[in-house]
Amino acid sequence: MEINLGQLAFDIDFHPSQQLVTTGLINGELHLYRYTSDSVPERVLQVQAHSESCRAARFINNGHAILTGSPDCSILATDVETGAAVARLEDAHGCAVNKLINLTESTVASGDDEGCIKVWDTRQQSCCNSFKVHEEYISDMTFAADSMKLLGTSGDGTLSVCNLRRNKVQAQSEFSEEELLSVVIMKNGRKVVCSSHIGNLLLYSWGCFNDCSDRFVDLSPNSVDVLLKLDEDRLITGSETGLISLVGILPNRVIQPIAEHSEYPVEGLAFSHDKKFLGSIAHDQMLKLWDMDDLLQDSTKTLKHQAAVEDSDSDEMDMDNNPPKSKKGTKRKNASKDHVSGSSNNFFADLQMDG
Repeated sequence: MEINLGQLAFDIDFHPSQQLVTTGLINGELHLYRYTSDSVPERVLQVQAHSESCRAARFINNGHAILTGSPDCSILATDVETGAAVARLEDAHGCAVNKLINLTESTVASGDDEGCIKVWDTRQQSCCNSFKVHEEYISDMTFAADSMKLLGTSGDGTLSVCNLRRNKVQAQSEFSEEELLSVVIMKNGRKVVCSSHIGNLLLYSWGCFNDCSDRFVDLSPNSVDVLLKLDEDRLITGSETGLISLVGILPNRVIQPIAEHSEYPVEGLAFSHDKKFLGSIAHDQMLKLWDMDDLLQDSTKTLKHQAAVEDSDSDEMDMDNNPPKSKKGTKRKNASKDHVSGSSNNFFADLQMDG
Protein backbone atom coordinates (compact mmCIF):
# COMPACT_ATOMS: atom_id res chain seq x y z
CA MET A 1 0.00 0.00 0.00
CA GLU A 2 1.19 3.48 -0.85
CA ILE A 3 0.13 6.94 0.29
CA ASN A 4 1.26 10.07 -1.52
CA LEU A 5 1.83 12.55 1.30
CA GLY A 6 2.58 15.45 -1.01
CA GLN A 7 5.42 16.56 1.26
CA LEU A 8 8.60 15.10 2.74
CA ALA A 9 7.87 13.11 5.91
CA PHE A 10 10.23 13.20 8.88
CA ASP A 11 8.62 10.67 11.22
CA ILE A 12 6.15 7.79 11.34
CA ASP A 13 4.32 6.06 14.18
CA PHE A 14 1.51 3.52 14.49
CA HIS A 15 -1.37 3.60 16.95
CA PRO A 16 -0.82 1.16 19.87
CA SER A 17 -4.08 -0.75 19.28
CA GLN A 18 -5.92 0.53 16.18
CA GLN A 19 -5.18 0.50 12.45
CA LEU A 20 -3.97 4.08 12.38
CA VAL A 21 -0.63 5.51 11.24
CA THR A 22 0.61 9.08 11.63
CA THR A 23 3.32 11.12 9.93
CA GLY A 24 4.93 14.50 10.57
CA LEU A 25 5.72 16.52 7.46
CA ILE A 26 8.28 19.14 6.46
CA ASN A 27 5.58 21.82 6.12
CA GLY A 28 4.56 21.41 9.78
CA GLU A 29 1.48 19.30 9.10
CA LEU A 30 0.46 16.20 11.02
CA HIS A 31 -1.39 13.52 9.02
CA LEU A 32 -3.34 10.55 10.35
CA TYR A 33 -4.43 7.63 8.15
CA ARG A 34 -6.68 4.64 8.72
CA TYR A 35 -5.57 1.49 6.90
CA THR A 36 -6.83 -2.03 6.30
CA SER A 37 -5.30 -4.96 4.48
CA ASP A 38 -7.83 -4.86 1.64
CA SER A 39 -8.57 -1.18 0.96
CA VAL A 40 -6.84 2.09 0.15
CA PRO A 41 -5.69 3.97 3.29
CA GLU A 42 -7.96 6.89 4.19
CA ARG A 43 -6.72 10.17 5.63
CA VAL A 44 -8.78 10.94 8.71
CA LEU A 45 -6.86 13.90 10.09
CA GLN A 46 -4.76 16.75 8.71
CA VAL A 47 -3.55 19.37 11.18
CA GLN A 48 -1.19 22.33 10.84
CA ALA A 49 0.67 21.37 13.99
CA HIS A 50 3.72 23.65 13.76
CA SER A 51 4.91 26.81 12.06
CA GLU A 52 8.01 24.92 10.93
CA SER A 53 8.63 21.28 10.04
CA CYS A 54 7.13 18.48 12.13
CA ARG A 55 10.20 16.36 12.81
CA ALA A 56 8.86 13.97 15.46
CA ALA A 57 5.46 12.31 15.98
CA ARG A 58 4.43 9.77 18.62
CA PHE A 59 1.13 8.40 19.88
CA ILE A 60 0.74 8.94 23.63
CA ASN A 61 -1.91 8.44 26.31
CA ASN A 62 -2.91 4.99 25.02
CA GLY A 63 -3.30 6.40 21.54
CA HIS A 64 -5.73 9.18 22.46
CA ALA A 65 -3.27 11.91 21.48
CA ILE A 66 -0.30 12.45 19.18
CA LEU A 67 2.77 14.29 20.42
CA THR A 68 4.82 16.25 17.88
CA GLY A 69 8.09 18.20 18.00
CA SER A 70 9.45 20.90 15.72
CA PRO A 71 12.35 23.26 14.96
CA ASP A 72 10.04 26.00 16.27
CA CYS A 73 11.08 24.58 19.69
CA SER A 74 7.53 23.55 20.59
CA ILE A 75 5.94 20.24 21.54
CA LEU A 76 2.25 19.83 20.75
CA ALA A 77 -0.30 17.25 21.89
CA THR A 78 -3.14 16.74 19.38
CA ASP A 79 -6.38 14.87 20.08
CA VAL A 80 -6.68 11.88 17.73
CA GLU A 81 -10.49 12.06 17.44
CA THR A 82 -10.98 15.80 16.95
CA GLY A 83 -7.62 17.12 15.77
CA ALA A 84 -7.83 19.81 18.46
CA ALA A 85 -4.75 20.94 20.34
CA VAL A 86 -4.83 19.35 23.79
CA ALA A 87 -1.74 21.17 25.07
CA ARG A 88 1.22 23.05 23.64
CA LEU A 89 4.60 23.73 25.17
CA GLU A 90 6.04 26.66 23.24
CA ASP A 91 9.66 26.55 24.41
CA ALA A 92 10.19 22.91 25.29
CA HIS A 93 13.84 23.16 24.24
CA GLY A 94 16.26 25.96 23.52
CA CYS A 95 16.55 24.80 19.91
CA ALA A 96 14.92 22.48 17.38
CA VAL A 97 13.16 19.41 18.80
CA ASN A 98 14.40 16.48 16.78
CA LYS A 99 13.20 13.22 18.44
CA LEU A 100 10.38 11.99 20.66
CA ILE A 101 9.94 8.56 22.26
CA ASN A 102 7.60 6.99 24.78
CA LEU A 103 9.14 5.74 28.01
CA THR A 104 6.44 4.67 30.50
CA GLU A 105 2.69 5.26 30.62
CA SER A 106 3.34 8.67 32.16
CA THR A 107 6.68 9.77 30.68
CA VAL A 108 8.10 10.71 27.28
CA ALA A 109 11.55 11.88 26.22
CA SER A 110 12.56 14.56 23.73
CA GLY A 111 15.91 15.34 22.11
CA ASP A 112 17.09 18.48 20.34
CA ASP A 113 19.63 19.73 17.82
CA GLU A 114 22.19 20.78 20.44
CA GLY A 115 22.45 17.45 22.26
CA CYS A 116 19.97 18.01 25.09
CA ILE A 117 17.62 15.23 26.22
CA LYS A 118 14.60 15.97 28.39
CA VAL A 119 12.16 13.66 30.14
CA TRP A 120 8.61 14.86 30.70
CA ASP A 121 6.36 13.48 33.44
CA THR A 122 2.70 13.67 32.49
CA ARG A 123 1.48 13.23 36.07
CA GLN A 124 3.84 15.79 37.60
CA GLN A 125 3.02 17.99 34.60
CA SER A 126 6.62 19.12 34.18
CA CYS A 127 10.11 18.32 32.95
CA CYS A 128 11.57 15.92 35.48
CA ASN A 129 14.97 15.17 33.90
CA SER A 130 17.26 17.19 31.66
CA PHE A 131 20.58 15.90 30.32
CA LYS A 132 23.03 18.02 28.31
CA VAL A 133 25.18 15.10 27.32
CA HIS A 134 25.93 15.49 23.60
CA GLU A 135 27.66 18.14 21.51
CA GLU A 136 25.56 17.59 18.39
CA TYR A 137 21.97 16.75 17.46
CA ILE A 138 20.15 13.84 19.08
CA SER A 139 19.63 11.38 16.25
CA ASP A 140 17.78 8.63 18.13
CA MET A 141 16.83 7.31 21.56
CA THR A 142 15.72 4.00 23.04
CA PHE A 143 14.63 2.94 26.51
CA ALA A 144 15.57 -0.02 28.73
CA ALA A 145 12.46 -0.21 30.91
CA ASP A 146 13.76 -2.84 33.33
CA SER A 147 16.72 -0.69 34.41
CA MET A 148 15.17 2.74 33.66
CA LYS A 149 18.06 3.65 31.36
CA LEU A 150 17.57 6.04 28.46
CA LEU A 151 20.07 5.57 25.63
CA GLY A 152 20.77 8.25 23.06
CA THR A 153 22.85 8.60 19.90
CA SER A 154 24.17 11.79 18.41
CA GLY A 155 25.83 13.35 15.42
CA ASP A 156 28.85 13.87 17.67
CA GLY A 157 29.63 10.16 17.31
CA THR A 158 28.83 9.07 20.86
CA LEU A 159 26.32 6.85 22.64
CA SER A 160 24.98 8.04 26.00
CA VAL A 161 23.28 6.21 28.86
CA CYS A 162 21.11 8.31 31.18
CA ASN A 163 19.98 6.83 34.50
CA LEU A 164 16.47 8.12 35.11
CA ARG A 165 16.28 6.83 38.67
CA ARG A 166 19.40 8.72 39.71
CA ASN A 167 18.89 11.63 37.30
CA LYS A 168 22.46 11.40 36.01
CA VAL A 169 24.43 10.54 32.91
CA GLN A 170 25.73 7.09 33.78
CA ALA A 171 27.96 6.49 30.76
CA GLN A 172 29.07 7.92 27.45
CA SER A 173 31.10 6.20 24.77
CA GLU A 174 34.32 7.50 23.33
CA PHE A 175 33.98 9.86 20.41
CA SER A 176 33.83 8.10 17.05
CA GLU A 177 34.62 9.43 13.62
CA GLU A 178 31.15 8.23 12.61
CA GLU A 179 27.88 10.03 13.20
CA LEU A 180 25.61 7.62 15.09
CA LEU A 181 22.12 7.73 13.58
CA SER A 182 19.98 5.04 15.20
CA VAL A 183 20.04 2.73 18.24
CA VAL A 184 18.30 -0.50 19.37
CA ILE A 185 18.77 -2.89 22.29
CA MET A 186 19.07 -6.57 21.33
CA LYS A 187 20.11 -10.01 22.57
CA ASN A 188 17.81 -9.77 25.61
CA GLY A 189 19.42 -6.57 26.78
CA ARG A 190 23.02 -7.72 26.40
CA LYS A 191 23.86 -5.77 23.23
CA VAL A 192 23.25 -2.23 22.01
CA VAL A 193 23.44 -1.71 18.25
CA CYS A 194 24.05 1.68 16.64
CA SER A 195 24.13 2.55 12.94
CA SER A 196 26.42 5.13 11.36
CA HIS A 197 26.56 7.53 8.44
CA ILE A 198 29.25 5.48 6.69
CA GLY A 199 27.21 2.25 6.73
CA ASN A 200 28.62 0.45 9.77
CA LEU A 201 26.86 -1.08 12.76
CA LEU A 202 28.60 -0.57 16.11
CA LEU A 203 27.82 -3.15 18.81
CA TYR A 204 28.23 -2.31 22.49
CA SER A 205 28.06 -4.81 25.34
CA TRP A 206 25.67 -3.74 28.09
CA GLY A 207 27.57 -2.11 30.92
CA CYS A 208 30.69 -1.61 28.76
CA PHE A 209 29.78 1.53 26.84
CA ASN A 210 33.19 3.13 26.59
CA ASP A 211 33.93 1.54 23.24
CA CYS A 212 32.13 -0.83 20.90
CA SER A 213 32.83 -4.55 21.34
CA ASP A 214 32.16 -5.41 17.71
CA ARG A 215 31.78 -3.59 14.41
CA PHE A 216 29.77 -4.82 11.43
CA VAL A 217 31.54 -3.15 8.50
CA ASP A 218 30.11 -5.10 5.56
CA LEU A 219 26.53 -3.91 5.89
CA SER A 220 26.47 -1.03 3.41
CA PRO A 221 28.80 1.40 1.64
CA ASN A 222 26.16 4.08 2.32
CA SER A 223 24.60 5.63 5.38
CA VAL A 224 22.35 3.36 7.46
CA ASP A 225 19.84 5.87 8.74
CA VAL A 226 17.25 3.75 10.56
CA LEU A 227 17.26 0.60 12.71
CA LEU A 228 14.07 -1.22 13.71
CA LYS A 229 14.24 -4.22 16.01
CA LEU A 230 12.35 -7.29 14.74
CA ASP A 231 13.36 -9.72 17.50
CA GLU A 232 16.36 -10.36 19.74
CA ASP A 233 18.51 -11.63 16.85
CA ARG A 234 17.29 -9.67 13.83
CA LEU A 235 16.70 -6.07 12.91
CA ILE A 236 15.50 -4.16 9.88
CA THR A 237 17.64 -1.40 8.41
CA GLY A 238 16.80 1.55 6.19
CA SER A 239 19.61 2.98 4.11
CA GLU A 240 20.49 6.13 2.22
CA THR A 241 19.90 4.29 -1.06
CA GLY A 242 16.28 3.50 -0.18
CA LEU A 243 16.95 -0.18 0.48
CA ILE A 244 15.27 -1.93 3.43
CA SER A 245 17.14 -5.02 4.64
CA LEU A 246 16.80 -7.81 7.19
CA VAL A 247 20.02 -8.12 9.19
CA GLY A 248 21.17 -10.72 11.71
CA ILE A 249 23.17 -9.75 14.80
CA LEU A 250 25.81 -12.10 16.28
CA PRO A 251 26.38 -13.67 13.86
CA ASN A 252 26.45 -10.41 11.92
CA ARG A 253 25.15 -10.83 8.41
CA VAL A 254 22.78 -9.37 5.88
CA ILE A 255 20.04 -12.00 5.64
CA GLN A 256 18.37 -10.35 2.68
CA PRO A 257 17.25 -7.02 1.26
CA ILE A 258 13.48 -7.29 1.78
CA ALA A 259 12.15 -4.14 0.12
CA GLU A 260 13.16 -1.04 -1.76
CA HIS A 261 11.18 2.02 -0.75
CA SER A 262 12.64 4.16 -3.56
CA GLU A 263 16.01 5.40 -4.71
CA TYR A 264 15.90 8.06 -1.99
CA PRO A 265 17.05 7.83 1.67
CA VAL A 266 14.78 6.00 4.10
CA GLU A 267 13.74 8.46 6.80
CA GLY A 268 11.72 6.23 9.12
CA LEU A 269 10.55 2.67 9.80
CA ALA A 270 7.87 1.44 12.20
CA PHE A 271 5.74 -1.62 12.92
CA SER A 272 1.96 -1.65 13.21
CA HIS A 273 0.69 -2.62 16.66
CA ASP A 274 0.20 -6.25 15.57
CA LYS A 275 3.39 -6.33 13.48
CA LYS A 276 1.38 -7.24 10.39
CA PHE A 277 2.67 -4.18 8.56
CA LEU A 278 5.99 -2.43 8.22
CA GLY A 279 5.66 1.27 7.52
CA SER A 280 8.37 3.22 5.73
CA ILE A 281 8.89 6.85 4.76
CA ALA A 282 11.62 8.30 2.56
CA HIS A 283 12.54 11.41 0.63
CA ASP A 284 10.12 10.53 -2.17
CA GLN A 285 7.13 11.90 -0.18
CA MET A 286 5.53 8.45 -0.04
CA LEU A 287 4.33 6.46 2.95
CA LYS A 288 4.43 2.74 2.20
CA LEU A 289 2.90 -0.14 4.15
CA TRP A 290 4.49 -3.54 3.57
CA ASP A 291 2.91 -6.88 4.48
CA MET A 292 5.32 -8.46 6.97
CA ASP A 293 4.26 -12.03 6.15
CA ASP A 294 5.25 -11.51 2.53
CA LEU A 295 8.58 -9.91 3.47
CA LEU A 296 9.54 -12.60 5.96
CA GLN A 297 8.46 -15.51 3.75
CA ASP A 298 10.96 -14.38 1.17
CA SER A 299 13.68 -14.10 3.82
CA THR A 300 12.94 -17.62 5.09
CA LYS A 301 13.46 -19.00 1.60
CA THR A 302 16.77 -17.17 1.41
CA LEU A 303 17.92 -18.57 4.77
CA LYS A 304 17.17 -22.12 3.65
CA HIS A 305 19.10 -21.55 0.46
CA GLN A 306 22.06 -20.11 2.36
CA ALA A 307 22.10 -23.12 4.67
CA ALA A 308 22.23 -25.47 1.70
CA VAL A 309 24.79 -23.55 -0.33
CA GLU A 310 27.65 -21.72 1.32
CA ASP A 311 27.85 -18.40 -0.48
CA SER A 312 30.86 -16.25 0.29
CA ASP A 313 29.01 -13.12 -0.91
CA SER A 314 25.97 -13.63 1.31
CA ASP A 315 26.88 -10.71 3.58
CA GLU A 316 27.06 -8.19 0.77
CA MET A 317 24.25 -6.24 -0.84
CA ASP A 318 24.04 -5.01 -4.40
CA MET A 319 24.02 -1.27 -3.80
CA ASP A 320 25.15 1.86 -5.58
CA ASN A 321 28.70 2.78 -4.63
CA ASN A 322 27.95 6.39 -3.90
CA PRO A 323 30.47 8.09 -1.62
CA PRO A 324 29.18 8.09 1.97
CA LYS A 325 28.04 11.40 3.32
CA SER A 326 26.40 12.83 6.40
CA LYS A 327 22.74 13.27 5.51
CA LYS A 328 21.25 13.64 8.93
CA GLY A 329 23.46 16.37 10.30
CA THR A 330 23.06 18.55 7.22
CA LYS A 331 19.31 18.22 7.24
CA ARG A 332 18.95 18.90 10.95
CA LYS A 333 21.29 21.86 11.07
CA ASN A 334 19.73 23.61 8.08
CA ALA A 335 16.38 23.81 9.83
CA SER A 336 15.28 27.19 11.20
CA LYS A 337 15.56 27.64 14.95
CA ASP A 338 13.23 30.56 15.65
CA HIS A 339 12.28 30.68 19.32
CA VAL A 340 8.75 31.20 20.58
CA SER A 341 8.31 32.49 24.11
CA GLY A 342 5.97 30.79 26.55
CA SER A 343 5.68 28.81 29.75
CA SER A 344 7.21 25.34 29.94
CA ASN A 345 5.92 24.22 33.33
CA ASN A 346 2.33 23.24 32.65
CA PHE A 347 2.43 21.38 29.34
CA PHE A 348 0.65 18.25 30.53
CA ALA A 349 -1.91 19.98 32.74
CA ASP A 350 -4.69 19.12 30.27
CA LEU A 351 -3.40 15.64 29.46
CA GLN A 352 -5.25 13.24 31.74
CA MET A 353 -4.65 9.50 31.58
CA ASP A 354 -7.90 7.72 30.79
CA GLY A 355 -8.96 5.04 33.17
